[in-house]
Amino acid sequence: MSRVALVTGGTRGIGAAISISLKAAGYKVAANYAGNDEKAKAFEAETGIPVFKWDVSIYQSCVDGIASVEASLGAVEVLVNNAGITRDAMFHKMTPDQWNEVMNTNLTGLFNMTHPVWTGMRERNFGRIINISSINGQKGQMGQVNYSAAKAGDLGFTKALAQEGAAKGITVNAVCPGYIGTEMVRAIPEKVLNERIIPQIPVGRLGEPEEIARCVVFLASDDAGFITGSTLSANGGQFFV
Repeated sequence: MSRVALVTGGTRGIGAAISISLKAAGYKVAANYAGNDEKAKAFEAETGIPVFKWDVSIYQSCVDGIASVEASLGAVEVLVNNAGITRDAMFHKMTPDQWNEVMNTNLTGLFNMTHPVWTGMRERNFGRIINISSINGQKGQMGQVNYSAAKAGDLGFTKALAQEGAAKGITVNAVCPGYIGTEMVRAIPEKVLNERIIPQIPVGRLGEPEEIARCVVFLASDDAGFITGSTLSANGGQFFV
């Protein structure tokens, strides 16, 4: 029987590539989204992947949303915590709202999504949690103190929870993408991309969403059962840990 995989932020960008790749690998996939109904419905129509709307920053919404997924597809066995937002500002101009919004989605969202599925994974002695962090959670980035702090927190969450899940057949890992050619990144002026960003990447190009998706598909597989608490950096050689 196909395993059920739930991808947050799963209808656009890296999340869409993850959802599509997991489906191609044989999983029954549910894609969560928060806001853009038109694009989510278009994604569902194009891919056949069912979409479910809720805000990962709200615990009860996650509980209810996961219940809807499980009623439709079955128990969630693979959870990909991909949903994330940015509210960039230099720290001296950053507002409490900009800090809290990013922390609530990008870090607290991991708790809100993982906590409701954790007991079931423990009972079944199987689970895969894959957290999409960022190169900027590893090295930091000016103008992104909130985002970098949250994404660094994702790595601490991963390492600690992996120790709790190991004896129950649950692996918890993180992927840290570098600059990926999503719609958001490709909207950066070409001059900035070519003169300031790509020269920092030793392989000489942006990554593709599908390259991150392949990392996730591997970590979700039975073949990755001995890998837990790990961080997989996919950044073209831009930063080494």
